[in-house]
Amino acid sequence: MSGPELFVVCKHCQAEVSPYITECPYCGKRLRKRAQLDSPRRAATRRRSPTAIRLGALRADEIPGIRPDHRPYASIALVMASVVTTLLPVAGVFAAERGIVVHPLGGEWWRLLSGNFIYGDIYHSFPNSSAFANTVYLFVALAIVAIFGSGLERRHGPVVVLLVFLVGGAAGMAVATELGGPDLAVGGGNAGGLALLCAWAVPDLLARRRGEDPDSDGLGLIALAALLLAMPLATDVADPLAGVTGGLVGLLLGLPLARLGRASRVGRGSRS
Repeated sequence: MSGPELFVVCKHCQAEVSPYITECPYCGKRLRKRAQLDSPRRAATRRRSPTAIRLGALRADEIPGIRPDHRPYASIALVMASVVTTLLPVAGVFAAERGIVVHPLGGEWWRLLSGNFIYGDIYHSFPNSSAFANTVYLFVALAIVAIFGSGLERRHGPVVVLLVFLVGGAAGMAVATELGGPDLAVGGGNAGGLALLCAWAVPDLLARRRGEDPDSDGLGLIALAALLLAMPLATDVADPLAGVTGGLVGLLLGLPLARLGRASRVGRGSRS
C-alpha cells in the first residue's frame, strides 16, 4: 500500500466509510476487528522521527499585552504623579499657580513639564472654573492616560510612554503659552493624554488605510478624543491649543513607532 486509504467499502451495504472505524455507521455490520490507526509507511516514519519539537517560553515582546506579569509601570507613574501634584496645593504644600503654565514664562521653562501634572486647585475654584469641573477634567484626562498609556507601553515599553507624554505635553504647553493672552493659566494632561491616544491609534489608522479591519473601535477612539478636546469648555485650566498640539505630536511620534513595530513583527514571522 503506497499511502493511507481515504475510505473503505462496506461488504454488506456497499457504502463508503472511513478506514478508521470498526463498524459501518449505515448498516451496523462489523468491518474489521481493529481500526486502522495509520499507514505502515507513516507508522515507520513516526518511529524513526526525533522527539517532537517543544516550543520555548513566550518572550515578553512576541505578543504584547498577553503576559499577565507585565505591568504598565510608566502609565501608573504618570497617573500617580498627576494625582499627587494636584493634591499638594490642596494640602497647602505649594500654590498651584507655581506649577502651571502662564504667559509669559519668564525663563521658567520647567513649567512646560510640571504643568502637565497639575489640574488646578480642585479644592478651590481656580482659576475661573469650578472645583467640580477641574475634578472632572482630572478623571477624564487620567483615564485616557491610563488606558492608552498602558496599551502603548505593552507595545513599545515604558520609555516610549514617558517620551510621548512629556514631548506631546510640553509641545502643547509651549504653543498655548506662545499664543495665549496675559491671563493664561494652563495645566493638566489634555495635551499628553491626546498624544498617547493618537500615538496608540496610528497602527489602526494605517491598517484602515491599507483596507484592513483593525480590532479597535474607531468611533470609541473619536469619542474619547473629542471628550478630552472639549474639556476647555468646562474648565479654563485646559487649553484647546495645547490639546490639538499634543494630538498632532502623538501622530508624528506614532508613525515611526508603528513602522518599527510592524518591522519587528515581520522579522519574527520570517524567523519562525
